[in-house]
Amino acid sequence: MKYLRRITSYLKPYRNWMLIAFGLIIIEALTQLIIPRLLQYVIDAGITPRVMRVIITGSLLMLGAAAIGAYATVQRAVYAARFSQSMAYDMRNDLFTRIQTLSFGNLDRIQTGNLITRVSNDVDQVRMFTSLGLMLIVRALVLVVGSVGFLIATNARLTLIVAVLFPLIGVVFYFVARIAQPLFKELQARLSILNTVTQENLAGAEVVRAFVQESHEIDRFDQANTSFTQQALKVNRLMATAFPLIFMFTSLGTLAALLLGGLQVINTTMTVGELVAFNNYLMTASFPILMLGMILSMMPAADASAERILEVLDTEPEVKEADHPRDPGQIAGRVTFENVSFHYNGSSDCEVLCDIDLEIDPGQRVALLGATGSGKSTLVNLIPRFYDASSGRVLIDGVDVRDLSETALRAQIGFAMQQTTLFSGTVAENIAYGRPDAPREEIIAAAKAAQAHDFITAMPEGYDSKVESRGANLSGGQKQRIAIARALLIDPAILVFDDSTSSVDMDTEFRIQEALEELMEDRTTFIIAQRISSVLNADKIVILDRGRITAQGTHRELIKSSPIYQDIYRSQLRDDALVQAPVSG
Repeated sequence: MKYLRRITSYLKPYRNWMLIAFGLIIIEALTQLIIPRLLQYVIDAGITPRVMRVIITGSLLMLGAAAIGAYATVQRAVYAARFSQSMAYDMRNDLFTRIQTLSFGNLDRIQTGNLITRVSNDVDQVRMFTSLGLMLIVRALVLVVGSVGFLIATNARLTLIVAVLFPLIGVVFYFVARIAQPLFKELQARLSILNTVTQENLAGAEVVRAFVQESHEIDRFDQANTSFTQQALKVNRLMATAFPLIFMFTSLGTLAALLLGGLQVINTTMTVGELVAFNNYLMTASFPILMLGMILSMMPAADASAERILEVLDTEPEVKEADHPRDPGQIAGRVTFENVSFHYNGSSDCEVLCDIDLEIDPGQRVALLGATGSGKSTLVNLIPRFYDASSGRVLIDGVDVRDLSETALRAQIGFAMQQTTLFSGTVAENIAYGRPDAPREEIIAAAKAAQAHDFITAMPEGYDSKVESRGANLSGGQKQRIAIARALLIDPAILVFDDSTSSVDMDTEFRIQEALEELMEDRTTFIIAQRISSVLNADKIVILDRGRITAQGTHRELIKSSPIYQDIYRSQLRDDALVQAPVSG
């Protein structure tokens, strides 16, 4: 169980609580070991000779031992909960912190449902083993060792039964443990798939309903659920086979003890009290072995979960900060792409960007146009180092972004994305996500610039209105305008609008553009848009096709020189009013 051994390092800060719990469980086990000896005393010295004083004294001693054992059990449970829950708390925090440090490339390969399972179910499996499994192991060891000692002291010859019984049970444990570990690992993997299907369905509920795919999703969930259930049944069948075998060996040991011990009582070489005590100690030694069966089912599951937890904790971010990162200071906004190529997952078979050379001066407004999958979003994602270029360099003010502090760099880049993510909280808190300490007047100013102020003030509590999970109580256009306000509020040197007005009507988009005209002054701005009317006034329009720049220039230059741009223009601006829209410059 190498993964569990590694993960027990989380117990070190709480070893005092753990030692107290271990001490209490030893007391609990010792009281259980004393009771059979007291019972032997009551039978041989009290019941057989009919001495009431011995019966009463022995009974009170057994009652006192039981009370001490019960108190130790309660306190042990309290301390076990303390150290195991504290360990789980630290583990969940470390997992979540590690996830926050992972780059987009790492997260692309780990499904959301998979991560949720590791942070919740896998951590809980390890917690259960440490709070219950470790305690049961210590209790079982004390009871087995103590019982065997008392068995030898009571009747050494009969103790030979144990010498035959325990090795048989040990063989069962060994083979079951070897088979169980990979089964439990596969069980957790299938649980991750089940969680992923559930998470995707809940997140995409609108799409499922819109395309009438409820039956398909039910079938997909049923397949994942069936796969998980079949694996769970396979694990249960293994455990169902192990427990009866162990119980059978234990029962045979008890039967042998009664038979051989009974003969010794008849031959007066053993008292009735000794036989009763011996049988109790044999059961006391056998019961922990049955408990070990429970541990046997917990340990492989916990080890498989520990492996999955460590897999995340050991994952190194693909985008790593330099050993001595530079603080860029106040960015002027010059962005340069030098022979940049990019492909996902380290595979050169599917290049997304190829040999990109592009120079953007500070304060320029750059529009990126191209078909879906041409590499527009990927290009802007290289600027804040969401991904690193596979080859070539991305420079900010002449410095390679890989040499800059990620935090300082990203703090000066404002992103408004097409897929808007809002968080549970108020409208104001969502706008101020990048600047939690921003004063209300600046939040309102950013909302006005994003044409969000009117609909926000129309909400029941204005800027203090609650935003439901994933912005469920807002329309797509409203969410996009909040996202634009969020990007503007941080006062960035570089602004990126990634198709961020796709869900608003053309009139609102026109008003947003008007409001942003002044705000975009002296800021380098990247605009990814599907509507060509949004980018007619850009200082530079870049046409991307299959990851390559096919043309760049102003609207007037491209309308004369670029066939691709001409096709886009003609297909979108057929309406005379749009064709005659004023073009500056």
